[in-house]
Amino acid sequence: MKAKLILVLIAAVSFTACKDRDAEKKIAALEARINSLEGKKSPTPSEPGKEVVSPEAEVKPDGPLPEMQIDQTDYDFGVIKEGEKVSHVYKIKNTGVAPLIIQDAKPSCGCTAPDWTRTPIPPGGEGFVKAEFDSNGKPNAQNKTITVTANTWPKTTRLTFKAMVTPKPDAQNGPVRK
Repeated sequence: MKAKLILVLIAAVSFTACKDRDAEKKIAALEARINSLEGKKSPTPSEPGKEVVSPEAEVKPDGPLPEMQIDQTDYDFGVIKEGEKVSHVYKIKNTGVAPLIIQDAKPSCGCTAPDWTRTPIPPGGEGFVKAEFDSNGKPNAQNKTITVTANTWPKTTRLTFKAMVTPKPDAQNGPVRK
């Protein structure tokens, strides 16, 4: 009885699989694209049921575009004490011919809270991306990034900052000398 049921299920899947082959290819391409955007590894042929599909390269959109000019893409907070919260504002100017829209600003970790201009920045106008870094639990050298996504070409711009965080004194490392 179980063998007949399994054969019927296999037959049903076989008949519908042929029709859905194009849909599966499209889904696999979308999954690969999502993985590449999120920085995840694409499926490999060794993973059963997964096809490796190369994501299509992004194409520069036609028409006038905004251009994001940033005063400084790298910032150094210098030496700070563990537990301090520091912030820096990256100034942005739209040097293009269309309104600049910052769609997102993703930090590389949860210790960074970005904020940004949420309204369109007209040509010649200025906006900002603000990085707030909480050094609590983050001793020693820290290098963080914020990936800004906008309606520019290329679509993403990476902002970075660094800090040397002096650890809090504890029983293991004793008092911190200044």
